This record gives sequence, C-alpha cells and structure tokens, in this order.
Amino acid sequence: MAMKLKSTPQYEARARIAKALAHPSRMLMLDALAQRDLCVCELTELVGADQSTVSKHLAVLRDAGVVEMRRQGAQTVCTLKICCLNKFWECVEAVLRQNLQSQRQAVGR
Repeated sequence: MAMKLKSTPQYEARARIAKALAHPSRMLMLDALAQRDLCVCELTELVGADQSTVSKHLAVLRDAGVVEMRRQGAQTVCTLKICCLNKFWECVEAVLRQNLQSQRQAVGR
C-alpha cells in the first residue's frame, strides 16, 4: 500500500512547530501549562531565567500556534492551545526507553 506524502509546505509547517517544541525550557513551560494556565512571572520563576528570555520562548510557542497569551490586569497569562502534547511526549519517552534498552544490550547489561 502506497503512503500518501504531504506537500513541501506541509512539511515546512510541521518543522516550524517541531522547532518551537525543541528547547528544554519550552518543554518545561509546556508541561507546566498542561496542568494549568500560568502567568509569565510564574513561568519565569519555573524556568529560572530572566523575564525577557521567557518572553522570547513564549513568542516562539505563540507564533507556532502552541500557546496563547492574554492580559489579565497587570499580568500576561499563558494558555496551552493544544491537548495532544501529552500523547506526543509519551511517544518520545517510549523512544527514549527503547534507545536505552538497545544501548544496554549493546554493552551487555
């Protein structure tokens, strides 16, 4: 059975989203936002970086369509826009476990 491939623009769009996800600080923020909405100040404390760095990370995630931000009084509150990340991370963790198992077998452990 032949697999239907996507168009180049579709792969480019996928790559933009994957690139937005591909940073440890952004992954940490996304895990936290999967639990509840958080203000930028809470994310700044969580990540342990300055507010301008966290804001740049959030802009990358926003531009990729992964999070949205809204003003709430003096604070900017962030919301995760997609609910499929948990399944994606489960898949990534399964790959990591498989890689670890393969590495252990390669060294005889």
